[in-house]
Amino acid sequence: MTQPNKRTVQRRDDGNFEVRKPGGARASAVTRTQAEGIDRAREILRGDGGGELAVRALDGQIRQQDTIKPGNDPRSSKG
Repeated sequence: MTQPNKRTVQRRDDGNFEVRKPGGARASAVTRTQAEGIDRAREILRGDGGGELAVRALDGQIRQQDTIKPGNDPRSSKG
């Protein structure tokens, strides 16, 4: 089984937000706002065949997760 495609949106020390692939050496994208980062992460995942998106709150905790189609949703229920 292949590893799921993942991206995380999180705040950087300079106040901007980055889209990062777990284990990646550098950010896939840097944006001014978290909303822009989420949109960019969705674009990246859609273009790469879908996957999992995680959004970190300012305190570093994951506050939102989403599966971008045609990703591998671990839940069988809708929503």
